[in-house]
Parts: sequence; C-alpha cells; structure tokens
Amino acid sequence: MKIIKKKSLGQNFLRDEGVLDKIISAGELSSKDNVLEIGPGEGALTSKLLEKVDKVVAVEKDSRLEDAGSVLQNVQTDNKNLKIYFEDILDVNFPKILKKNSFDKKGYKVIANIPYYITGKIIRLLFEQETKPELIVLLVQKEVAERICALKGRESILSLSVKYFAQPEIVDYVSREVFEPVPKVDSAILKIIPFKNGTRKAGLLERSDSGVKSPAFSELTNEQDFFKLVKVGFSSPRKVLINNLKNGLQLDRSSLEQIFKKLQLNPTIRAEKLTLHQWQSLAEEIF
Repeated sequence: MKIIKKKSLGQNFLRDEGVLDKIISAGELSSKDNVLEIGPGEGALTSKLLEKVDKVVAVEKDSRLEDAGSVLQNVQTDNKNLKIYFEDILDVNFPKILKKNSFDKKGYKVIANIPYYITGKIIRLLFEQETKPELIVLLVQKEVAERICALKGRESILSLSVKYFAQPEIVDYVSREVFEPVPKVDSAILKIIPFKNGTRKAGLLERSDSGVKSPAFSELTNEQDFFKLVKVGFSSPRKVLINNLKNGLQLDRSSLEQIFKKLQLNPTIRAEKLTLHQWQSLAEEIF
C-alpha cells in the first residue's frame, strides 16, 4: 500500500542507503542494545536497526501505517523484536512504554529521522524522563543542528538546554535531495551524548559506556534556577543581558554590575554570547 506523504506530519521519507548507514554507525549499536525510534515512516531505518540491535520500539503518529499491507506493518510482521505504537510521541505515556518494554531497566538509545517541526519538543521530552537515553542520534534540519551546537558562536535556550544535559555534535550533513518528497532544507545527523548521572562536578569531558562526564558543573547549581535565569536572559534577545535580568528578576542594577565585574562579563554583553559555564557561574551568584 503506497502512502501519500502528509506535509502536516512533516513526512519526508529517507531511503538513501549511505545516509541510513551513517545514522546507524553514529548510534554505536550492538546486539545488546534497545532502540526507541520516533517517526519510523515506512520503516527504512527500522529495518536496518533490527539487523543490529536486540529490540526496537517505534512510535508513529500516522495511523494509516497501521493498516495491513503498509510497508511498516510488513516490517513488524517479519520481526518479533519490533513493537510499534501508533500514537503521537508528544502525547504518549512515555514512562509506561519504557517500563512495558523493560527499557527503564535495560537502558535504551534513541535513533530517529524525526519530524523537524517538533525537534525542540522531542529533545525536551527525552531529557524530562526519569530514565534518559544512553545516546541520541537524530536526523534534523541543518540550521537547527548548528544552533544546538552553537557553531556560529551564538547560544540559545535550545542549545543551552541540550548542553546542560549532554554533549551535542554534528556527525555529517545530508542533502535535501535524498528525501521523498524533497524538503526545502538540508539536514544534519545530530549526535547527543548525555552526561552520566551524578557527575556534575569539575573535570574534563570523559567518555564511558554510560555517557559523558559533565564538564565542570557545580553541585551548587540548581536546575530550576539555572533555566529560570536562562529564560529571563533570553526574554529580549536583542537587548543587553543585564537589562533583561534587572527587569525579569527585579534585581538592583548596581548589584548586577558588581556580579558581572566579578565574573569578568562585559556589562553590554547579550545572552547569546555567554557560554554554558558563564551561565552556571551567573546562576550561582544570583540565586
């Protein structure tokens, strides 16, 4: 059964073998791994994942793919290690799915070609879970991947939200021409390596089987305070940071100027120019 792609679902199916293999390689997969796939579409990536890992759980919003005769259903019929939930990833009972498939105990990775218009929401959803992924590999819009990695030297709420929990990197760029239908933008394979739990302490980045050690996060930094500060700091991105903090947190300007001087921050600096660690230091001084 041929599926007509829905623009409203952000459906751009990927069939290029070379790109699929790069995504699989970035996932550092083994036969013991469990994978959560978001938006499997017709199952091109799903089939390759099943060749590498122990189990794949896929969440697909398009209910048409649930019909007998669809390519995705055929993939499920042929593989007992595949479980598909035909639900919206943003509405699904995420903890229930993890528990039902023992992902909460065994661990899991997220490998997916996601609908680009919900990239930020999906990343936030993954990091909100009590059981977070061991590794995330997403095919996303090129500009979004570059914004998350702050390649142009400008941080954002999205990039800082990712970097607070993980180390992002761009594995490779992908031309729009390898999708059907052809989208208006190029893509990138984004790899996100979550930090190990309980390692927000001073130290260099260190890879391990269970993640990356956080790069010098003080245990004094409260997560809620950190993100409150970042949100206020970016409330008016074109304004200087000190004014946003003064107005948003109802703080005395002279006190803020002293804090900025102590941290060697230019009083005319904008929010996008602060690094993750500068935000951390600022949070410790203000709260």
